[in-house]
This record gives sequence, structure tokens and C-alpha cells, in this order.
Amino acid sequence: MEPGVEELMPRLLPVDDCDLAEDFDPMVPPRTPQEYLKRVQIEAARCPDVVVAQIDPKKLRKKQTVNISISGCQPAPEGYSPTLKWQQQQVANFSAVRQSLNKHRNHWRSQLLDSNVTMPKSEDEEGWKKFCLGERVYSETDVLSDNENLGIDYIKVGFPPLLSIVSRMNQATVTSVLEYLISWFGEKKFTPELGRWLYALLACLEKPLLPEAHSLIRQLARRCSEVRVLEKSKNEEQISALNLIICLVSRYFDQRDLADEPP
Repeated sequence: MEPGVEELMPRLLPVDDCDLAEDFDPMVPPRTPQEYLKRVQIEAARCPDVVVAQIDPKKLRKKQTVNISISGCQPAPEGYSPTLKWQQQQVANFSAVRQSLNKHRNHWRSQLLDSNVTMPKSEDEEGWKKFCLGERVYSETDVLSDNENLGIDYIKVGFPPLLSIVSRMNQATVTSVLEYLISWFGEKKFTPELGRWLYALLACLEKPLLPEAHSLIRQLARRCSEVRVLEKSKNEEQISALNLIICLVSRYFDQRDLADEPP
């Protein structure tokens, strides 16, 4: 190390001049404290001044940026703001669902899935969107073929969030699928299939929330409030579903600044 640098960076482990054995070999395990400290200095001197990390960009996740907005939810349209009593009842019902799910998770996880159910891998975003929403919603087609009327084709209409399915999802998968569906919802309309899955995934989220999940559910509540305002037909069933999600995010998961104030 150069003398100038030595003055600016004093040694934290100074080694006084000492009589090291003539056969001292820095490549073998140290036998004394002096040999240990001397070996540390030798290894430090061999380190380059600048180290560049070798990063494989293929191993990085596609979505690295998390956008966090501090704005709250938009107020409900006039006449559609939920009462406090209604919100409290929804929170109580949701809490009971979560308790039941946790109590019987191992039982449902042990149940065999139907032969036509193949759960996508956690990182398969497109696969999960098709799995949850169905190819018809995913492709935005409403045309029914004649043979579809003979029975339910879950590939086309999406698999419901059955307990035997969601009980198999760990927290990483729950968060990932929630992110995929919220991303979808950011550009698409609200559908019953989407609503069922959002409710089920919220029921599977463990508290305390991880930072990523915290950001996601706030994003979800704000998006629900936007869609609720833009709902021209004022479909009561859809507004009620949007109110429910906002209620759960704000009042069950303690995001009170997003809550609908009772009329």
C-alpha cells in the first residue's frame, strides 16, 4: 500500500514488528495471533482497489421498480359510499374466512387436484393470468362455441380460487400472483373472475405484510376507487365488489388513510 494512502487509511489491526518463525507460511492456518493478523494484512494488500461485480442480466427480474404513491382513494360516487356498519361486517366476515383457511390449510393442501388442474410456476405471469381469468377474459373474447354450452371449460373461463388450489400457494407465490392480477387490472376492466381471485389472495396474505405486499394492496385499493368513479352504468353489484376490496385493504390491513368515510 502506498505511504500516502496508508496515512489516510490507518490500519485497524496494526501488527507490531515481531519475530515470526522463519518457516512462516501465509498459506497455512495461523498458529498465533501475530500470524493471524499478519496473514490478514497480506490478504488485504492483495485485494484490488476497485472490484466490478459480474452480473448476469438474464437472472434479474423483469420488474424491478416499485412505484409508490402517497395519494389516497377517490371518494365513492354519491349514494354509493358504504356505511361503517357494512364495512365492519365485511371485516368480520373476512377475518372468519382467514381463520378457517389457516385452520384447515393442511387438510386442503393434501387433497388431490383434478387431472385438468395444472398450476403454473410462480414466475409464469402469463400462465397465472390465463389460469385465474380464463382465456376468454385474457383474450377479451365473449363468443361462446356450441360445445362450451355442454359443460364448464375452466381453461376458457378460468379456474376458481378453490381451497385445494390456494392452500398450495406459499407467500412468495401469493404475492407474485397478486402482482400479476393488479398489473392486469391497471389496464383492464373489473370482472367477477378477477374479484374472486383478489379476495382469495388477500385472504392468503400473512400479517405483518412484507413491504412489497403493502405497496401492492395500496395500489389495488386506489385502482378500485378509480374504476368505481368511472363506472358509468353504476352497476350496484360491481360497485359493491370494489367497495369490499377497498374496505378490506383499508380497515383489515390497517391502511386507514384509504378508507371510505361513512356517509
